[in-house]
Amino acid sequence: MGVKPRWLDRRIGREGPYLTLCTSEAEYNAVAHRLGVATTGWLNPHAHATMHSFYGPKGLCCIVCLGDTSQLTGVEIAGLLIHEAVHVWQHWCDDIGETHPGAEQEAYGVQAIAQELMAEYARRIEHGH
Repeated sequence: MGVKPRWLDRRIGREGPYLTLCTSEAEYNAVAHRLGVATTGWLNPHAHATMHSFYGPKGLCCIVCLGDTSQLTGVEIAGLLIHEAVHVWQHWCDDIGETHPGAEQEAYGVQAIAQELMAEYARRIEHGH
């Protein structure tokens, strides 16, 4: 199965959602099983990446799933992770009842989430995925 997924840093301002990156359907199913939630398709049809949110015992959990990236450039992969970071941000705001975050708060939040996802992706590539 390769490198085991791990939960990433939750900083967004106040403690954010639990966040992890899965690069295979088996990883996604294993994480969902540990959370005790039923899985839905790990990737949306025709998508290279999908974000799933669930409520675990400790609150909001966001699982970013990234499919086969072998035909994508580094810039395209970064773009996918940033796109999913925005969805994580949106779900976290909904979860805490934030309807009008400040523009700078939103930018820092998305940046922090995207950096965590990119750092985790880089760690996985470094360790042979």
